[in-house]
Amino acid sequence: MVQAIFKSWFVDFEPFGGEIPRYWQTGMLRDVCSYSAERTSVSTLTLDTYLSTESMSINKGGFKKSTSLPAVSHTTAFLPGDTLVSNIRPYFKKIAYCDFPGGCSTDVLCFHPHKSNLSLYVFNLLYQNRFFDYMVAGSKGTKMPRGDKQQIMNYSIAIPTDAVLDEFNSSVSPMTDKQYLLETESTDLALLRDTLLPHLMSGELLVAGMDIDSTEVSL
Repeated sequence: MVQAIFKSWFVDFEPFGGEIPRYWQTGMLRDVCSYSAERTSVSTLTLDTYLSTESMSINKGGFKKSTSLPAVSHTTAFLPGDTLVSNIRPYFKKIAYCDFPGGCSTDVLCFHPHKSNLSLYVFNLLYQNRFFDYMVAGSKGTKMPRGDKQQIMNYSIAIPTDAVLDEFNSSVSPMTDKQYLLETESTDLALLRDTLLPHLMSGELLVAGMDIDSTEVSL
């Protein structure tokens, strides 16, 4: 739904008569965000707050818990509201919106919006297939292609006014918050499942009503 609203407003310009309003600006991606220059100590990170290209899911599937931390002392820091995009094999379309502070590998691009009201705009802008197509077209290398960081920032965009951004944020923020809540609940339930399932399979724990000769602990 958020992407449908974004496309309607900022790609097809349906609320504005089907064309970019004259009072908007046109520019490049660099006009609304920059690559994060912040660094964070790896010693402060956990497997839950460190993201690498391996922990990011293909086809815009978000991310999962990392399996290890990098063998370096510092890495790129990200903040809530930043957008992460894997720079390796961009055709895999790995992207994530940051709801918490943490760190990411150098193979992950961290886009930091110039203003807080641009956070959801930048994320949805980069979420589009045509951005990934643009990224792939400028990538370098054959076996392990990587996006060209300078070329990426030259991506052409329409820049809405603050009033339009505020209206967009008011419309989509509740949906984004709900999605984050559902993803958090899903992660918690998966963790609970993985914790309890071995005990259930071994018979150490039993669901109330099960008739098995072992010490029964009701759940």
